[in-house]
Amino acid sequence: MSDGARPRGWYRQSRLVSDTTLETPHSLRPEERREPRSADLGPRGFIARHVWWLVALGILIASAVLLRWANTRPGYDPYGWLDWGYQTLRGTLNLGGAPSWKPFTYIFTVPYSLLGHWALYVWMETSVAISLAGAIFAGRIAYRLTAAEGGPGARRYPAIVAAIVAGAAVLGIQSYFHYILSVQSDSMLVTFCLAAIDCHLGGRLRWSWWLGVVAGLGRPEVWPFLVVYGIWLLLKRPSMRWMVIAGGIVTLFLWFGVPTITNGKPDIAGQLALKSPRELHSNKVVGTIDRFTGLDYVTLEIGALLVVVLAVLRRNRTVLALAAMAAGWVLVEIAFVLHGFPGVPRYLFEPAGVVAVLAGVTVGWLLLDASRFDARLPSWAGIPVAVVLVAVAIPHAITTARVEHGDIHHERARTAEIDKLGAYIEALGGAKRVLSCGHPVLNVEYVSVMGWYLHLNTGDIGYRPAFELKQAHPIMLFASLPNGWGLTPVHQHGNTSCSSLKSLYVPTARHPEGILVPK
Repeated sequence: MSDGARPRGWYRQSRLVSDTTLETPHSLRPEERREPRSADLGPRGFIARHVWWLVALGILIASAVLLRWANTRPGYDPYGWLDWGYQTLRGTLNLGGAPSWKPFTYIFTVPYSLLGHWALYVWMETSVAISLAGAIFAGRIAYRLTAAEGGPGARRYPAIVAAIVAGAAVLGIQSYFHYILSVQSDSMLVTFCLAAIDCHLGGRLRWSWWLGVVAGLGRPEVWPFLVVYGIWLLLKRPSMRWMVIAGGIVTLFLWFGVPTITNGKPDIAGQLALKSPRELHSNKVVGTIDRFTGLDYVTLEIGALLVVVLAVLRRNRTVLALAAMAAGWVLVEIAFVLHGFPGVPRYLFEPAGVVAVLAGVTVGWLLLDASRFDARLPSWAGIPVAVVLVAVAIPHAITTARVEHGDIHHERARTAEIDKLGAYIEALGGAKRVLSCGHPVLNVEYVSVMGWYLHLNTGDIGYRPAFELKQAHPIMLFASLPNGWGLTPVHQHGNTSCSSLKSLYVPTARHPEGILVPK
């Protein structure tokens, strides 16, 4: 049947069917469905049956290659998270001192600590792989929303382009790759949030709930959304009430129970966050919004606003709900900032990820038949607009790529310093030898790294050399040099064995990676 022969209201009916498909699970829950096995046992049949397992394998391989090429090490916080796992298994966990308590990373680093020093590399692979997967889930959401808007029989290429744009836009968030390559948790949380949305749209409500709970272990901004979603599940899916209750108990215990057990301070995370030097001192509302809008390209944000307008015209509740979630997150962050929390840009990665998805949906919808939005428009009317939106974003993407590439050089230099510090400690006789001579002290930038190498809580590492030098107890003062490390044992009170450890660890012509040089 040609477009002209279709009955009046066909597009509206198609839209209503697609919206219902997205927003209301089928009577047979996806968790209970079983796909029939394909009779085709050839390569194409195998790929069709295991496509997402193959995608996951590809992401793992890509993450390993990326890590090997970048040759970077974690930032300050991840070393502290790894130390949490080590100390937990030995019953010596103390959360006093940075990094601020985040149970999200704790559920990874505790089991990883069974692997010894390999825990570092397993965490790096986990963090990068999960972070990269955010582009996949962004693409799935954009594809789903574009295909639903196109209706049955529509061409697939608009949905495919929407998926590509959404995935690329997520990876193009300002400083996103810096946090990926320093194996932080913020980019991982974007993936969990987008995965939860994708599972909900696909009717996999159990997966959606638990993915949301895990995301809530990393950012308290998720909690208001979990409360609303939990109430909705209790009303719409009573059989999941035990999951909802269990999710709430897990969240409360890990966020407040663990700090109470270890330090007797249930709100230790909030107490540390209130002391952040990165707190906004200008207008907190305007400053938070500026931080948010600075994460995505202006053209993508304009595109996201455009699709919201189109969604109003089409009465697409799914797109409007996504936009409302992004705005809601920013409002919650503003409330936190007004309370005194820092509200740094990375805390806004999640709504920026949703904006990236909406930008992808915009491009996809513009590539569809424009007459569905206004009968007076020719079918191709949206294509030039889509081309302009993508073309204008390309220079910004190139600039971001150059900035990120320049950042890698800085991170590689830091990695060399971290590796030399580890080699230095081994050359001195290991962690036990260093600790037998006094309290380790060094610049605050490397405190968590030293805690990991010496198997101490980060709060047990001195980070104020000027203060420590005025004390009477023995200290081991490490100093970061332009091309290595130095150690000065102080207040040894005649202990010549420890005083003899005064040395440098620097590269030489024969030992470019560094060698111990006694002073």
